[in-house]
Amino acid sequence: MCTGKCAKCTADLLFPLGLLAVVGNILLFFPNGEVWRTEEITEKIWFFPGVIGAGLLAFLPASIMRAAGLEGSCCANRCGMMLSMLMSVLGVAGALYCMIISAVGLQDGPLCDTGDGIFIYPFLNSTTEESYLSNQTSWAVCVRPKNVVMWNVVLFSILLSIGTLEAVLLLAQIVNGLIGCLCGTCMNENLQTQME
Repeated sequence: MCTGKCAKCTADLLFPLGLLAVVGNILLFFPNGEVWRTEEITEKIWFFPGVIGAGLLAFLPASIMRAAGLEGSCCANRCGMMLSMLMSVLGVAGALYCMIISAVGLQDGPLCDTGDGIFIYPFLNSTTEESYLSNQTSWAVCVRPKNVVMWNVVLFSILLSIGTLEAVLLLAQIVNGLIGCLCGTCMNENLQTQME
């Protein structure tokens, strides 16, 4: 397979993953589908792991990769592959950012009202042995917003998975870009055979 076509396929996978990450991050702002005040929303959501990390920083290299994979494009050459490789490094940093923030969000748990009207992090100092993630009965401590623990666990897990998948794809593109930079994209060979 040509390195240009491989870059295009990787880009075609990154766009929907980035879109899912943005949607997941936005949904985290509305626990259980309800609107809450700013100070009643989990702090880690405000770091925008899905919008910035797995979204914007994945769309940038995906755009360059797509251009490097299109025949007749100005980026379908060694220079374009080098640019896609460099942008993929930026994308890996964004994916790692998403993974780290999502993992910390999962570890700390959600901000919720435990029944006294004050919003706190009830699972913040729990150890791995007593983690709320493996003890669903402890989720009942959060009274408001309803189902906020499940909401955060599911969406932060999705963001963590998307970040991991994007990191793998972008690392593969770094290798692909290096090969394309050194050996070419095969796009010129395809154009020459079509002209003959």
